[in-house]
Amino acid sequence: MRKLALLLVVVLAASCRVNYSFTGGDPGNAKTMSVELFQARAPLATPNSAQVFTETVRDLLLAQTPLKLARENGDVQYSGSISGYDVQPVNIQANETAALNRLTITVSVVYLNTLEPKKNTEFTVARFADYNSAQDLTTVEEQLVTEISKQLAQDIFDRTLGNW
Repeated sequence: MRKLALLLVVVLAASCRVNYSFTGGDPGNAKTMSVELFQARAPLATPNSAQVFTETVRDLLLAQTPLKLARENGDVQYSGSISGYDVQPVNIQANETAALNRLTITVSVVYLNTLEPKKNTEFTVARFADYNSAQDLTTVEEQLVTEISKQLAQDIFDRTLGNW
């Protein structure tokens, strides 16, 4: 009887399977992903900002999922455009000058999952970063675009593969 109980415990333990994910990403059965160059469609957006953003999305997906990067036609596909790229004054002081300016980047995203079409979606995400108004945008733009791109890429991941 004791051997039977031990055998039953061993069989049950062997049949149990637990999957842990430290990123929260769930690509399902997908093995590959493709990320098209996001086009800079906003009037103030630079081609460099589009390239930085696209590479940031690719890097984050490679780091947080087991997916392999495909040039095109991946199992999951990302495309879209930078649809907003705006600078606004914030933190107006007593002398009616802005202490800070805010760069806001808005991205329109198209997500296609070729293996699970019910997960296909289109959405828009926006993030911003502030900088000292005494600085010219061109001197801090690269740093701001990098910072904002990381936030946007995480938002895109969360909305598509992050199960949020």
